[in-house]
This record gives sequence, C-alpha cells and structure tokens, in this order.
Amino acid sequence: MLKHLRNVTILLIILGVAAGYYFTRGDTARLPLEATTGVEPQLTNVRSENFPTINVAEAEPWGEGEGPLAADGLVVERFAEGLDHPRTMFRLPNGDLLVAETNSPPRTNKGIEGWFLRNLMSKAGAGTESANRISLLRDTDQDGQVDEKFTFLENLNSPFGMALIDETFYVADTDAVYAYPYAEGETTITAESRKVAILNAKAPNNHWTRDLLASQDGKFLYISVGSNSNIGENGMELEKERAAILRVELATNKKAIYADGMRNPVGMAYLPGTDKFYTVVNERDMLGSDMVPDYLTEVRWGSHYGWPWHFWGGHVDPRIDAKNLDHRQYERRPDYALGAHTAPLGLAFSHGQALGKPFNTGAIVARHGSWNRKPLSGYDVVYVNFNERGVPEGKPVTILSGFTNEEEMARGRPAMVAFDETGALLVSDDVGGIIWRVSRKAVTGGAAAE
Repeated sequence: MLKHLRNVTILLIILGVAAGYYFTRGDTARLPLEATTGVEPQLTNVRSENFPTINVAEAEPWGEGEGPLAADGLVVERFAEGLDHPRTMFRLPNGDLLVAETNSPPRTNKGIEGWFLRNLMSKAGAGTESANRISLLRDTDQDGQVDEKFTFLENLNSPFGMALIDETFYVADTDAVYAYPYAEGETTITAESRKVAILNAKAPNNHWTRDLLASQDGKFLYISVGSNSNIGENGMELEKERAAILRVELATNKKAIYADGMRNPVGMAYLPGTDKFYTVVNERDMLGSDMVPDYLTEVRWGSHYGWPWHFWGGHVDPRIDAKNLDHRQYERRPDYALGAHTAPLGLAFSHGQALGKPFNTGAIVARHGSWNRKPLSGYDVVYVNFNERGVPEGKPVTILSGFTNEEEMARGRPAMVAFDETGALLVSDDVGGIIWRVSRKAVTGGAAAE
C-alpha cells in the first residue's frame, strides 16, 4: 500500500514538473504581428516544436458596464447578454437574429494529450458543455437591444452553420446537415428534421465547427469542414472530406469536395455584387510563433491550398515526408494573410452596411485569438479593405479591441460577425456570453458620422 502511494506521489510530481515546463516554455515571436499580415506577409524560417508553445489568455469575463473598445467614429454596446457560448449568427428576413449557443462536442482525446487539451479549453473559457441550441433574438422596439428571446431549435449536436433557402432552414451540426420547414415570423421549430448530408466527425474531431453558405441560385450548400489533426499526423484516412469546403446539391443530396487543402476553414461569405465567395482559414501549429499566417482567401472550385504538405503557395512543411512536391505548381496561394495564430473565425462583408468610411467596402473578420503564440495575437475584430478591382489590399485595420487586459486575461473572445437590419455590426463573444453591436457614433443633430 505504501509502495503504491509512493509511486502515485512520484507520478504526480513528475506530471506537475512536466506541466510546469509545458506551460511556461515556448517560442517567442521575432516579428511584429503586422509583418505576418497582408497580401505579401513576411515569412520566416520555420522553427519546429516538439511541444507547442502554450500561452493561453485565461478567461475572466466582463464585469457590469465593461466592454471592448471601438475604433474612432464607432460605438460599441451590448445587443444581447446572458448567452451560453454564442457563436454563429444568422439574420432572418424579418430581422430576427438566430444565434447558435454551442461548443465542442465531448472531447475523446485520451491520455496526457486529452488531459492537456481539456485543461487548455477550460482555461480559455471553452471547457463548458455545449448548450446545443439555436436561440431567436428579437429587438421589438428597434433600440439596439434584444428584449425577447426564444428557443428556436434544441437538442442539436454542436450546431454551427445556418442557412435559409425559400421555406427551408438548414443547420450544420458537427456530424450532419439537417433541413427543417420554416415559416417567416415563427419563433420555434418543432417539425422533424430531414438529413441532407453526413459529415466526417470521427474521433478526435478536433476541428468541430461546420459553417454553411447557400449558393446564390439556391441549388447548393457549401460546408466548411476543418481537419481532424494539425498536419495529418493521425493518418490521412481520418481526413476524408475534411480540411475542405464541401458542396451539396440540394435536389439530389449529392456531396462533393469543392476545394480542399485548407487546414481549418470556418466563416464563409460572398463578396457583394459578385459570384465569388471567401473563407477564413486557421493554419498549422508548432512551427514557431511567427509561422504560419492564418488567412482570408477566395474559394475557387477544384483548388487545393497546400495542407498538409505545403503552405502559402508551395512552402514545404519540413515535418512531413517530402512527397507531392510536383503538386505545388497546382496549389493556390491564399489571397491575404491575417497574422500568425490569430484564429480567424467570423467573416462578413461591409458593402451596403452602415459602418461608413473607412470601413464600408471590405471584409470584417473576427480573430478569436491565439493559444500558442508569445505574445498573444488576435482577440479583436479587424477590417480588410477591398479595392475597386475587388481584391484585398493594405493591412488589417482594428474595429474592435480590448478583449484582453494588461495582465493578458481574456475578458471575452470575438467569434463570429453579422449585420443587423439597420446595418450595424454584430459580434458574438463566446467567453463573455454577449453579442456586441457596433454602429456609427452619432454627431450633432442626431446624424451618424460619415
């Protein structure tokens, strides 16, 4: 008995020392974050890590009256609060807002890896059980604050993406896409679902989010599905129909890969006035704090973006067997870098909305924030300008900041973005349980600033 207790004590000491080493070591960035952004980011030599750099901003949610900081000319207010890990938002034709209150499905990672992952998620404010519901929020008096909330759908499985085509509402759970009949104005759906597509959610299902985008003609659904690993280290057989944008033909439920080689694509949106759609992608880890930049890119049919063998237009990942080198000539280079390890999730375009200049013709991106970079990166909402030719340019401009404090505690984490019916920007904050509303600051006479 004493021998057993002694062995347990020794094991706990070893684990404690290992954990201390694990959480305090790591690679420090040698470039400012801005250098890893833009059309031509600075790419350094990779610094391979046996263990990832760990630098998690511990969650300490907002207090009463506290909130993030808006850019000059803008004001930020609470649109809705008291939500359970709000992520994706979808505006219905009548102005009602749907929000997915959702989180990762139960983690199946075993051993030390599972223990570390669970602790990291808990520290970052993502360790809670998923609410698995979609709520409907209504601002009845249009004063910029929600005054009615309804349970629209429940008993889902880590829901994320939403789409509406005519009188059919679509939801992407982590393992399947479902369709429901919908009538405008209803606050709850009770009808049985119809399965549209099965999605690969095999364990460990590390990247669990599945966003949805309806094609402009209403005939297809696009589905963003992240990889099941960092660089395919668990075997590529687990990556079937992952690290890709899938397309489902709704008349037949036929599913196909539309574009792939993207480690973890999340938010998707059409560039207004065009038939082009874009996504934001979380790139690979454990190549140092300066590499590899996450990115925003147009999604083109049949394109491959390099994962897991290559990144940013053909650069070789040295950790992977050097094969498929000839494939690099066919790979598409991303359009715009969003910074190393910033974890972009949400994407929307500001054309025709009410943010005004200089935020009126570009992409709005929510950068959820790093867990493996020193110093922290992301934890903000940025604007990427698109020029008259419809391509991104310049450097990201901050719209919303202050999600971390001087002690690098995360007061919140911006997740997804959308616009309300007035053209104000909505930002879901999953750690804070809040949806923030960003609008033009009023000037003398009650008008909004230009």
